[in-house]
Amino acid sequence: MLIAVLLLVLSVTARAHGGGGAAADTADAHEAHAEKAASQKGRLSLQNTAEIQHCLVNAGDVGCGVFECFENNSCEIRGLQEICMTFLHNAGKFDSQGKSFIKDALKCMAHGLRHKFSCISRKCLAIKDMVFQLQRECYMKHNLCSAAKDNVNVIVEMIHFQDLFPKGPYVELVNILLGCGEEVKEAIGRSVRAQCEQHWGALCDTLSFCPERRPAAPSHPEHEHPKGPRQVEKEKPGKGGSGTHPRSRGQGSRRASLDAAMAEQEDPETTDIRR
Repeated sequence: MLIAVLLLVLSVTARAHGGGGAAADTADAHEAHAEKAASQKGRLSLQNTAEIQHCLVNAGDVGCGVFECFENNSCEIRGLQEICMTFLHNAGKFDSQGKSFIKDALKCMAHGLRHKFSCISRKCLAIKDMVFQLQRECYMKHNLCSAAKDNVNVIVEMIHFQDLFPKGPYVELVNILLGCGEEVKEAIGRSVRAQCEQHWGALCDTLSFCPERRPAAPSHPEHEHPKGPRQVEKEKPGKGGSGTHPRSRGQGSRRASLDAAMAEQEDPETTDIRR
């Protein structure tokens, strides 16, 4: 009897522990489902939102800490940290104006992200639009194009073909640079095409973002095809400066004489009737 009671107690205890574990598993599954649903609806998950806000509060003012807060989120907003690190890594190659741009633009971006993220909705599209708009504002405000024109070679070195996929802040930076004048645009185009061909070969020719190679325009108008002897002879002017061919004039004279002869052979009565 005692053994039966002990077995009953052990059974109830096991069921109790098992029920608690099942409840925990159910809660975890529900949370995971909620996160997945938020991601599928194009929204930043609540967990990601809390993590980013916490990260922004604790990130320092120097370096790329603020931009690192936006890596690995459910909206797949990537590239801000890479842009920051690339600028800082190449800062020593820029002239004084370029260095000022890097410092001021990164500070502008970090300040804007801190203040705007807490006021925006969790929709991925809204967050991406905020990031892209902030990029344009900060880059234009601190004269990205002037820095790019004076440091074309450094800008070209910073652009890596593999970072253009998927579309994100890095692609937005390149698009803004392409509007900074023909010199910058052509230099970037040559670099991107060369890198593209290294990765994909001839397939790069089918991609619209690769600028096509166009043959240089001829420096002088195309020469006309050489004319044959007969064509030259026809274009030679006749005697007296007339452009009429001699043979054509002979044919006209013979036809005039024939008309006169036919007129003389006409019946006088017919002529009278005509009159």
